[in-house]
Amino acid sequence: MTNSHPVSGSPDKEPATEAAQAEVAGANRAATMNAPKRPDEPRPSLGRLFLENLWAANTVTVTVLALLLAMLFGAVLIIVSDPEVLATYGYITARPGDALNASWTVVSEAYANLFKGAVFDPDATGFQAAMGPISETLTYTAPLVFTGLSVALAFRGGLFNIGAQGQATMGVVLAAVAGFALPLPPVVHLIVALIAGAIGGAVWGFIPGILKARTGAHEVINTIMLNYVAVYFLSWIIIQNGVQNPDRADAISKPVDSSAQLPRLLGDDLRVHAGILLAVLATWFVAWLLNRSTLGFELRAVGANPDAARTAGISVTKTYVLVMAIAGLLAGLGGSQMVLGSTANALTPLVVAQIGFDGILVALLGRVKPWGVLLAALLFGALQAGGNRMQSYSGISLELVTVLQALIVIFIAAPALVKAIFQLRAARAARLQTSLAKGW
Repeated sequence: MTNSHPVSGSPDKEPATEAAQAEVAGANRAATMNAPKRPDEPRPSLGRLFLENLWAANTVTVTVLALLLAMLFGAVLIIVSDPEVLATYGYITARPGDALNASWTVVSEAYANLFKGAVFDPDATGFQAAMGPISETLTYTAPLVFTGLSVALAFRGGLFNIGAQGQATMGVVLAAVAGFALPLPPVVHLIVALIAGAIGGAVWGFIPGILKARTGAHEVINTIMLNYVAVYFLSWIIIQNGVQNPDRADAISKPVDSSAQLPRLLGDDLRVHAGILLAVLATWFVAWLLNRSTLGFELRAVGANPDAARTAGISVTKTYVLVMAIAGLLAGLGGSQMVLGSTANALTPLVVAQIGFDGILVALLGRVKPWGVLLAALLFGALQAGGNRMQSYSGISLELVTVLQALIVIFIAAPALVKAIFQLRAARAARLQTSLAKGW
């Protein structure tokens, strides 16, 4: 006996199914043909794409605009600090041109002298006068590169190294002692002094690193406390017999021998020395270490997530110790340049200045990236060199340069504020990729 109803999926049902599918496909084709055609979207021009991405909220744009905002606020401070210019604002409603002209004159003169003291003076005559501004900028830049790299490297490893000042102080102490206490030939003497400075900084970075790794003690507290220890150690050792200059009654050490001095690059009359070349080499080394080496990969992994890195088999303890030791080594080299370079040739209580704390600002401005740190240090060196001329020629206080540096860091640290002020938008990456795919 046979069924009167065919089973589903049997050959009797296939013709009906194929007919239904054909009917649906035909309906879809008809709907597509009858639908109104959308006009092709016009292809954006090269100039429009460039402007859209130039005004996008990327790192470079935000950094440049942060510098611009800092200069604008600095201009306001220059105007406020000049009593003669302020006096013109007392009758601004009657003669507004006086206030505007006076403001423009004092601000333009101040920033012009800042540029002439840091980059180039058009009125300079002779090689020494022409290269003097660049020489001063590079001289101030060299130690800042090392302390900035020290802070940036530790930050990439998940640690906040506030101790670059103390590490640079220990570096300058050991470098200076090696520079005047060891009778060595010129090239060997310089190398030994640099190594001594590096060891001093590395030891001072190793201490908070091992405390962090073994006991969990916070590196910020440890490095801050070690800064004080280093400063007081410097003040103590300067006045010790064998270190203090016997011809001086004040706190100053013996001068570093000329055989341990970094050679000058542009002659004896200009202060720029080979330390800037070492700074570029150190920048390349840190970039290679972070991006090309196994240690750099482990360092970045620990900085991103130490628990995940530990689970993956990475020794977090070893990484913390190594990163702080290397960070201290870099800061120690930066400090050693303060006596082995042309800035000074003897230990004083203020020989290190503020290069360790300025290194924190340099690292933040450089987005804790090695080559960014180099550029940020160059900017800070230019501000310092130009600020000296601005104070001498325009009567503007040198502290204004410090205010400019602080404003730059404030705006860099608050990118949302910069984006809101300039109404930046995200880059139209999808549209750019589409245009490139179409053969733009």
